[in-house]
Amino acid sequence: MTDIKDLIQPDRGQEATAIHLLNKEGFEAYAKTLSAGQRASLAAQKFEGSGFQVGIVPDGDGWFAVGGVANPDELSSWCLAALAEQLPEGTYRLAERQPGPAMFGWLTAQYRFTRYKDEENAVGPRVLLTEQVGRLPGILAEAEAELWVRDLVNTPAEDMGPAALEAEVEKLSRAHKAQVKTIKGDALEQGYPMVHAVGRAAARHHAPRIMHLTWGSESDPVLAIVGKGVCFDSGGLDIKPASGMRLMKKDMGGAAHAIALAGLVMGAGLKVRLHLLVPAVENAISGPAFRPGDVLSSRKGLSVEIHNTDAEGRLILGDALTRASEEEPDLIVDFATLTGAARVALGPDYAAMMTRNDETAQAFIDAGKSADDEPWRLPLPEAYREYLVSDIADIANAHANPFAGASVAGLFLDRFIGDGIDWVHFDTFAWRPSPKPGRSKGGTAYGLRASWHALQARYANG
Repeated sequence: MTDIKDLIQPDRGQEATAIHLLNKEGFEAYAKTLSAGQRASLAAQKFEGSGFQVGIVPDGDGWFAVGGVANPDELSSWCLAALAEQLPEGTYRLAERQPGPAMFGWLTAQYRFTRYKDEENAVGPRVLLTEQVGRLPGILAEAEAELWVRDLVNTPAEDMGPAALEAEVEKLSRAHKAQVKTIKGDALEQGYPMVHAVGRAAARHHAPRIMHLTWGSESDPVLAIVGKGVCFDSGGLDIKPASGMRLMKKDMGGAAHAIALAGLVMGAGLKVRLHLLVPAVENAISGPAFRPGDVLSSRKGLSVEIHNTDAEGRLILGDALTRASEEEPDLIVDFATLTGAARVALGPDYAAMMTRNDETAQAFIDAGKSADDEPWRLPLPEAYREYLVSDIADIANAHANPFAGASVAGLFLDRFIGDGIDWVHFDTFAWRPSPKPGRSKGGTAYGLRASWHALQARYANG
């Protein structure tokens, strides 16, 4: 794929094909400015200005493009995405306006995952010219973070196991001169017993571990970012059906989000002391697998009875969140592909978000709306804590009834976070089952831009 840095260029008056943006309400008036032949061409293409429609208009020996948007005067992140996907290879500029936030969709629309297979009949790059070069670095960083998540999630588990995820954190560390420590083996079993227990049944080359990256001045507020890195989830002894296991390469999607967000934080030089924690395991089936009915110890000292081995992500997060809490952070943000219940409740387009603090929740929602990445808040009801009561341990890892699965999982995580710590939990799908303009089928970030914009606002003044 072409480097996305080359897909948007400064406008110095070079030759380019014009793109006119309009909506349905303005199409009739616009069409009157065209020749009869041009109107006939758009009619043949059934172009009427609806959102994401693309039209080609002959103009003498050349042509120009038209694109349908909801509001030409207020472009969203995705307004130019269909144009970037459907137009021929070439160089373009918008007529009468600048792209603003729509640069993001122009960039992400041209993403292709080609690690294992070259794209047939691939169209070359569509380059957009803009005078807003000052806005480009921030949007480019966000687009690169989004595409990093896609690449990580789309990569199969054999090539994106715990060791490969460790390599990604190491790469991130080198890029930003951060420090990273990876704990595995006996040290993992002693210090992070639930991470070890979940991952101990995997083959040696997929052995469990936790990566802990630190960056920034120790005098700055502590920001902890945690991501669930279950690189493949068989369900363990409570094995998933084949249909449920098919996409479980994406169960490290939370880790992908956390790594990408940490990259944005460090790349922008945000005034925080960053702690990135990524527990990485494969939930496999073999002789050492943990069992339903086992009682696990945890880093926090709580005993956990296993009611279901397929509720493993919350176990590894429990140890990681405990470690994050030990830094007495100003804020913890975690990402996890945690529950099917969140998908049943919200579908694939919204990240479920849970927080302890109403003001923090609103800040993340507002930031998400501004970046076209709105999360949806789910509750953490005190009344449902009883669902995690165990007869023989401090807490159970799953509940037997079918109610409020996402919130109950959030309540489990809440037990492993220190008292009074501000915390945001994203139960994210990390996968798009069908494409939309700018958002290809497969690995996708949900809640990443919402989090980034919220963090920028929170720590803007250092």
